[in-house]
Amino acid sequence: MRSIWNGAISFGLVSIPVKLMNATESHSISFRQIHLEDVGRIRYRKFCELEDREVDSSEIGKGYEDADGTVIPITDEDLAKLPLPTSRTIEILAFLPEDRIDPLQLDTAYYLSVNGAPAAKPYALLREALRRSGKVAVAKYALRGRERLGMLRVVGDVIGMHALLWPDEIREADGVAPDASVTVRDKELDLADALMDTLGDVDLDDLHDEYREALEELIAAKAEGRELPQAPEPEGGKVLDLMAALEKSVRAAKESRGAGGGAEVTRLPGGKARKESGGGTAAAKKTAAAKTPAKKTAAEKTPATKTPAKKTAAKKAGTGKTAAKKTAARKRTA
Repeated sequence: MRSIWNGAISFGLVSIPVKLMNATESHSISFRQIHLEDVGRIRYRKFCELEDREVDSSEIGKGYEDADGTVIPITDEDLAKLPLPTSRTIEILAFLPEDRIDPLQLDTAYYLSVNGAPAAKPYALLREALRRSGKVAVAKYALRGRERLGMLRVVGDVIGMHALLWPDEIREADGVAPDASVTVRDKELDLADALMDTLGDVDLDDLHDEYREALEELIAAKAEGRELPQAPEPEGGKVLDLMAALEKSVRAAKESRGAGGGAEVTRLPGGKARKESGGGTAAAKKTAAAKTPAKKTAAEKTPATKTPAKKTAAKKAGTGKTAAKKTAARKRTA
């Protein structure tokens, strides 16, 4: 990994030289702006509004515009000379339980690596102290032109750091909550709890970005001139009965996990299987499945036993009717 910052962790009187590296990467697909008529790429050019000419990167710097419109140039040298103790130091302020940090504050994640062999011992000391205490370290540091807040925690065998938003950067949730007059009944809560328990746990390593995969398939299909994939039809409409929706969700979740004796499995083309989620319970389905062989057995016996009896009875009935007709004819003749 390439380091993006070199400095030191200040841990009381202990200084730990470290390198900062990005712990995450983006896999999102990026697009270019194009001219629809000829697919030419759209580019942005940087012009000086006073000279009305294009300028290159070497001519561009930073400036702060004052309230009266006055622009004050700020150079990289000016920023480097700021009297900040955190300019090259991650200064640990305190150690707190992790639940004291509001997840809304969490921002970019980094790994901290030792910078040189002598840093290995104090680095391991801080890591193990964090691990044994179960706490996280809150620190201040400067990066990319501003002072930031950070949270240090143990990630496997390394120390990770999350950039934190300052508390005043978290907006108040005014007007976001639903109407306070809405009431939730205990029975609805019980069903919601049952649904949560039925859905159970999930391995986050198994989750992946299906949108990106679909986008890659779309790009490949257009490039190869194939038929474009179609979005599935939306299922159902508005949920009007909350209790019915919760009960159906719990039932479907149980069947998908094979609870209560297992749901019926129908094999689909390609070897996939889907679980039926009809209106009956799993026990009813199991009973129906058990009765099916009995019906087949009765059907198998019928051709061998009942059919000949019916034919014999029909022949006898036919013979009796014929004899009666002949007797009646003789009497009329006489």
